Amino acid sequence: MSAALAAARRAERLGEVPVGAVVVVGGAIVARAHNQTIQSCDPTAHAEVLALRRAARKLGTHRLTEADLFVTLEPCAMCVGAMIQARIRGLYFGCRDPKAGAVVSLYELASDRRLNHRIPVHEGILEAECRELLRGFFRARRVKG
Repeated sequence: MSAALAAARRAERLGEVPVGAVVVVGGAIVARAHNQTIQSCDPTAHAEVLALRRAARKLGTHRLTEADLFVTLEPCAMCVGAMIQARIRGLYFGCRDPKAGAVVSLYELASDRRLNHRIPVHEGILEAECRELLRGFFRARRVKG
């Protein structure tokens, strides 16, 4: 999660919402990414989606069945959908997202039995640090605006 936090801090420096993600296989980071929606003018450029794309290219497969995803913020519905399609092994996230979280907050897509893949979820990893990074970012934006 420390590597995901470092990626989130890079996003913050670029003016992006500070969310970072890393994909781990066999204990090694195979991909890392941060939010790039503003910079790339791409609403799908969430940290999770970018990290999954990079991992798939590096590993040469669209199925990431041995991969764990670490992300600083609870993923949205789009990102959980991408994780399900990739068949990731596990999801580890820092803090909940009460406005858009699709893992435990608004929806429980990762564990929905109606879907063809379920993802074991572990939440609260470095939760305070992840939450404070986001709160600080939005607090600063409200002061500027």
